[in-house]
Amino acid sequence: MRLKIGSNDALIVVDVQNDFCPGGNAAVEDGDAVARKISDLALNFRSHDGRVFATQDWHPTNHQSFVENGGIWPTHCVRGSQGAEFHSELKLPVGSGIIRKGEDPGTDAYSGFDGTTLSSHLERLDVKRVFVGGLSTEYAVQHTVYDALQKGFAAFVVTDAISAVNANPDDDQRALDTMLASGAKPVTTQELIGE
Repeated sequence: MRLKIGSNDALIVVDVQNDFCPGGNAAVEDGDAVARKISDLALNFRSHDGRVFATQDWHPTNHQSFVENGGIWPTHCVRGSQGAEFHSELKLPVGSGIIRKGEDPGTDAYSGFDGTTLSSHLERLDVKRVFVGGLSTEYAVQHTVYDALQKGFAAFVVTDAISAVNANPDDDQRALDTMLASGAKPVTTQELIGE
């Protein structure tokens, strides 16, 4: 059954950037496929008066998350670099909001709401429901969903438009289970786009 999208709905595209896709410094396995699925979904949202926002890690070179600075991640999504650019197959509709995060070297900023204007944009547009997809499931997607719920939005996880690092087996399933237990609802691209 298709879920009706309207002007009170927003798609949040999380970190579909070159460094998180195959060939990137912090790649997840299915990043290319996620980029393609989310492109179709984003265009569908706009055609039904839904809003589209895309988050983008935009780190300084001295960011605390990088291994050389004492963090756990390889250097990734350095602002202005090719790795920080959106995946070439991610097609965002005209008018999409770009939310850059992680600009403070001392903050991980996994969530699209962390230190950004995303919440104020959504409130100004009277958005009630957010649909979250992107990279990666157990980090930026999960934190964005948590924060959306904390801020009073109804949150949906687009389960076939996310992909995980999976440093440990089944991290992706544990993250999804935790998001659903926190009050998020699962949805698929098929249920949003229909035939």
